[in-house]
Amino acid sequence: MFSSPVQIGRGRGAFRHRRLPPHCVRPEVARPLVRRLERIMRGRGLHTVCEQARCPNRPECWAHRTVTFMLLGDLCTRACRFCAVATGKPSPPDPAEPGRVAAAVAELSLSHVVLTSVTRDDLPDGGSQQFARTVLAIREARAATTVEVLTSDLRGDPSLVSTVCRSAPDVFGHNVETVPRLYRRVRPGADFERSLRVLAEAKRLRPAGVVKSGLMVGLGETIDEVIEVLRILRSVGVDTATVGQYLRPSREHLEVERYLEPSEFQEIADRGHALGLSRVASGPLVRSSYNAGEILDAIRRDREA
Repeated sequence: MFSSPVQIGRGRGAFRHRRLPPHCVRPEVARPLVRRLERIMRGRGLHTVCEQARCPNRPECWAHRTVTFMLLGDLCTRACRFCAVATGKPSPPDPAEPGRVAAAVAELSLSHVVLTSVTRDDLPDGGSQQFARTVLAIREARAATTVEVLTSDLRGDPSLVSTVCRSAPDVFGHNVETVPRLYRRVRPGADFERSLRVLAEAKRLRPAGVVKSGLMVGLGETIDEVIEVLRILRSVGVDTATVGQYLRPSREHLEVERYLEPSEFQEIADRGHALGLSRVASGPLVRSSYNAGEILDAIRRDREA
């Protein structure tokens, strides 16, 4: 059984899915805080991946005061075939951006913030300094806010990983996105082993910190391949992982090969946990930042027990 047509995103570039399983649909609910957040983001010239990637969880996350800011503009230097973020020639980093993000965090009293960015292969530092400056600016503006970073692969350069880690984010995240067999089709320009090196280096630099990764399903992988990726992630020090259903953002992007059933997502979570991962958030609408603050809190409680 499939749902009625569902629109992904709003305005220019919105994509209307003709059929989606009901478990892949989250009704949009108008919430006052969401509208307020939108006004503040526009007023401060800030971008969020929640909007750029057309995330179905945006109303829920924003209503719970969790926001994923997208640093360094809204144009990416890569062209991953699953991603809704536009590709182009980005502008130079804005030195005032960290302060504007921190001011928005303080104004909204956000409890948990995720900082991600477009991939900036054009920058010598891969954007790592902008991440670090923004983490530090948030710490100064609102010390009670926990901060999670979700970086690109930073070209696999350990010195760039170190730049980010020195700012002491509560969570260091980098997504492998899919299984190695599908990289050439799904993530041209990326490399699975390079991503593993980034995650391993983050754990080496901050062994007491939380390291996080995530991937999509529905692109032609098998469940056993997903479990193998989770096993590898745990072997390089990853603490927690997310697994969610890929939803095609436009007709120009990869088609969905299969919609997994809720029972399959539960199987992935159970098997991932058995591998030693502290938390495996696995579900049709799970995304990298979904319930990010709650996951961090749960991991901290487990470590204190």
